[in-house]
Amino acid sequence: MLKQVFLLKRRAGMTMEEFKNYYENHHAKFGELFLTTARRYVRRYVRPQKNPLTGQVVELDFDVIMEIWWDSKEDSKAAMKKATEEGLFKLIYEDEEKLFNTHDNRVFTVEEYDTDLPRSVMRSPS
Repeated sequence: MLKQVFLLKRRAGMTMEEFKNYYENHHAKFGELFLTTARRYVRRYVRPQKNPLTGQVVELDFDVIMEIWWDSKEDSKAAMKKATEEGLFKLIYEDEEKLFNTHDNRVFTVEEYDTDLPRSVMRSPS
């Protein structure tokens, strides 16, 4: 299984609530149009927390982790082909200017390997 990961920063001057609202109610709809061969499409909004040792809150370079899971490279390529042929990438690019701080967000692919753990290993430590 493949997973694409996008680390995305909201546009300057936009609150986190405005960002989430616009992303979920508008921008995420683009994914629904062409990610028909994807296994999952998820957005995870981050909230920086205090470091328990220093008490310091460090601002992150991103506000959301967007993930797309694919069963194969071919499934990913099929979705990208569809988005290109239907002109969706141009619309997405234009919409990103309303939402993200830059088009230079970090993007990478990871290969996932799951390990089936016995139930005794999955229990919380005593």
